[in-house]
Amino acid sequence: MKKTKRSISRELGLEIGSICGKYFFKIEHLHYGYWTGKYEVELLNLPLAQEEYANFIISHIPKGVSSILDVGCGTGQVARRLLDMGYKVDCVSPSPYLKQRAGELLGEQSHIFECFYENIETQNRYDMIMFCESFQYINIEKALANSEKLLNKDGYMLISDVFKKNVEGPKSMRGGHKLEKFLGLAEQSPFKQLENIDITEQTAPNMDMESEVMEKVAGPVMNAGLRFFQSRHPIVLKILMWKYRKELEKMEKKYLGGGRTGEDFRKFKTYQMFLYQKQNSKQ
Repeated sequence: MKKTKRSISRELGLEIGSICGKYFFKIEHLHYGYWTGKYEVELLNLPLAQEEYANFIISHIPKGVSSILDVGCGTGQVARRLLDMGYKVDCVSPSPYLKQRAGELLGEQSHIFECFYENIETQNRYDMIMFCESFQYINIEKALANSEKLLNKDGYMLISDVFKKNVEGPKSMRGGHKLEKFLGLAEQSPFKQLENIDITEQTAPNMDMESEVMEKVAGPVMNAGLRFFQSRHPIVLKILMWKYRKELEKMEKKYLGGGRTGEDFRKFKTYQMFLYQKQNSKQ
C-alpha cells in the first residue's frame, strides 16, 4: 500500500503537532484528552486529560491479556505504560518520525512495525490488538481480517475512535468511518462485542479547545507571518497565494471556518470505545 497525498499530509501534521506540543506544552500523547470535569478544559491541562484517556483505555484491558499490538502507537506513551505494567507490547507506525520517537522511548522491549496495518507481515500473535484513534484511517474489512489473523485464540480487539453519525456534516468534520457501516461489518465478522461505551461527551471539549487555539493563536500568527512576508516579498507571496489558493481555502475553511466546535462534534460525530472478542477460533 503506497502512501497517498492524504496519508503524507496526515503524517506531516502529526509530526508538526508532536514537535510543537512537546516543545511548547510538554504534550507527549497524540490523542484526545478525556475530560470528566476533574480539570478545567484548557490547553495547559491537556496532558492531564490525555493521561486520563490512557487510564480509561488501560482500565478496559481484559484479564488474562499479556501481549498487545498497539496499532498507530503515536510517540509510544501508552505502550510505555503498558510495558511498565508487565505487558508485552509491539507497535505499528507508518510514520518514520513517530517510529523513531516511539523507539527512543520503548527501546528493545518493543518491536515497531513501520508500515500500514493493512500491510503488516509477522508470525507474531497477540492476546489483544488496540486501536486508539487509528482505526479511522484503516479500511474496516482489512482491519477486521488482519486482526482475526494476528490474534491468539479468544483474543481481543479494542477500538477507541471517532465515528460518523448518519447525518450530513460539514467538510471540516470528515474524519472517521460511518458508525452504521462499521457495526454492520463487525456483526458479520468473527468478533463478538463485549463492551461499547460512548465517550463523546468526554472528548467533545477537545474541539472547543482546538477551535479557540486556532482562532486566538494560529490564525493571528499566520496573518502576522503573511503581513511580514508581504512587506519583504510581495510579488513572491502573490504568486504563492495564487498557486496554492485552493489548498489555502480548504485549510482556512477547515480550521478557521468555525465548524469544528464541541457542538458540531456532538451533532455529526460520536466517539466510541468498543471491546470485541474473537470467536470460533481454530488456532
